[in-house]
Amino acid sequence: MTEKFIPLIDRRQQQTRPAIPEQLSAPSGVLSDALGRGLHDLRISVTDRCNFRCVYCMPRQVFDKDYQFLPQTALLNFEEITRIARIFVAHGVRKIRLTGGEPLLRKNIEKLIAMLAALRTVDGQTLDLTLTTNGSLLARKAQSLKDAGLTRLTVSLDALDENIFQRMNDAEFSAAEVLDGIAAAAEAGLGPIKVNMVVKAGLNDQEIVPMARHFKDTPHILRFIEYMDVGASNGWKMDEVLPSDEVLRRIEAAGMPLTPVAANYSGETATRWHHAGGSGEIGVISSVTHAFCRDCSRARLSTEGKLYTCLFASHGHDLRALLRDPAAYSDLELSNVIAAIWHARTDRYSELRSEHTAALQSDRKKIEMSYIGG
Repeated sequence: MTEKFIPLIDRRQQQTRPAIPEQLSAPSGVLSDALGRGLHDLRISVTDRCNFRCVYCMPRQVFDKDYQFLPQTALLNFEEITRIARIFVAHGVRKIRLTGGEPLLRKNIEKLIAMLAALRTVDGQTLDLTLTTNGSLLARKAQSLKDAGLTRLTVSLDALDENIFQRMNDAEFSAAEVLDGIAAAAEAGLGPIKVNMVVKAGLNDQEIVPMARHFKDTPHILRFIEYMDVGASNGWKMDEVLPSDEVLRRIEAAGMPLTPVAANYSGETATRWHHAGGSGEIGVISSVTHAFCRDCSRARLSTEGKLYTCLFASHGHDLRALLRDPAAYSDLELSNVIAAIWHARTDRYSELRSEHTAALQSDRKKIEMSYIGG
């Protein structure tokens, strides 16, 4: 019997408690890292729990019934999350995405959405407030999410074929239930809805064309994501990556020609395409074969308040320790801590991986996607 190795516990403990800078200054609404990249997007993980066991994120052989998830007291409460989010917004963040785990498992998530929806950007605009979900609870929650102030949704759907879908998610949920959730979200006004398909070669890549056909001529945006080496529990291998170029080739070979579309904004993760002569948008996220680190403007906050400056990070900065410190640090002090962390940011893992994949895979221990959010 092979001994099971669970890498996540130690990774969660590798945190850095930030120091308060000696010189404090008010946020200007513009923040750049060491490579000149701005800060515009904050992704907040609200839970490390999920009711799926997707093979690329929370495989059951690691996240089984004995796995120790974080206790409730370790999680940031809604007031703490909102306080940090307000400081990030003062530094120029315009978009906040709630992730997990599965964020809809967080009790009273609508209350947090309402608190975040009340924030305003430095120029007085409402935030682009989005959420990523596996769709399992979406049909019953879509309207309450919209009513709370959520603006858009991203739904994960890795196959339409029920057998393939359940091999991917390893849970008792059907693709039909996810499609029902997408329909409910569209009816509630949470569009345009992005539908994400992680493509793992040899497992679900035969679903590329059926997915493209299904969502063609709909208002939804279908995005194909290369299978990524996030964390260590998914047993990532380069030969299981199907390049996005091949995804596009298969779609066009199936009689669905595509026309390139300009990016919506600098740093957008997906390369965009429209169906020629019809409607419907397709995106490809190519973090393995076409790295986009040079424009990355995203920070990530874990469910227990650790700030990560890269999806492939090996350690975080412990903001929760400052939030709950008896010294009662001010927002100005926390703001300067965040600014100092971002100013020092040099992350460009995907670009380096493109040059030194084998060495980075063997030497670098990364945090899990289920903990930091996608």
